[in-house]
Amino acid sequence: MAAGSGHVGDLGRGVSLLWRGQKWALRHPRDWLFGMVPALISFAGYVVALVALVIWSDDLVAWATPFADHWAAAWRGLFRDLTVAVVVGGGLLLAVVSFTAVTLLVGQPFYEALAGRVDESQGGAPAPLERPLWQELWIGLRDSVRLLVRVAAFGVVLFAAGFLPGIGQTVVPVVGFCVSGFFLTQELASVSMQRRGVGLRKQLRLMRGRLALVLGFGVPLVLAFLVPFVAVLLMPGAVAGATLLTRELLPPAAPAAPVVPGAPGRA
Repeated sequence: MAAGSGHVGDLGRGVSLLWRGQKWALRHPRDWLFGMVPALISFAGYVVALVALVIWSDDLVAWATPFADHWAAAWRGLFRDLTVAVVVGGGLLLAVVSFTAVTLLVGQPFYEALAGRVDESQGGAPAPLERPLWQELWIGLRDSVRLLVRVAAFGVVLFAAGFLPGIGQTVVPVVGFCVSGFFLTQELASVSMQRRGVGLRKQLRLMRGRLALVLGFGVPLVLAFLVPFVAVLLMPGAVAGATLLTRELLPPAAPAAPVVPGAPGRA
């Protein structure tokens, strides 16, 4: 019972950290606007790309399916309409899945500074590692690709499990949201983790060790991020909350006790 209570407590703690991060951003409007810049840039890029995909999807599908040119008009039209729907739907799904990773990559300097200010406001901020910008971007890109491979592997398994009667319509969607919440939290916390010199493997190990905490933070955020522009508004607070979560997983070292001259036990 105690272990179960601990998991429930961690779940609530994760939700609380998400809320605290949003409150921190709202109490610091300049940081909130500062943190929205990369999200707005990414959002605008995705909108342009998706609009272009919708406009040219018919031509793209016609070019990619020349074998259907000789089919009966009714069957050709039905097949290509379904293919267009799959292409546009796949593009939208890819945009939702990749938005956070792309935004964090575009906004690395912005979110590095934002995470630093959150750390400083809470006390015990770590000294940032002295690394050139290109190295920070390379680490972010490399870790994003590694995570994308992991997410794709989970996606294949969940897609296949979705065809199982009963389980595919009940358990699989829940597991899918939990997997998405875990990896979304990792992407957001990677900013503050990298400030502490913590690599991807250790990040994942720390988060698996407090899984309920991570899911309490990430699953509600995944649900909110399904609404496109909401992701832009919540991104600064999400990074702030993920920084607080990092501090939960890696508490700042306690300051050393002052040395009192002549105290017992002192050399």
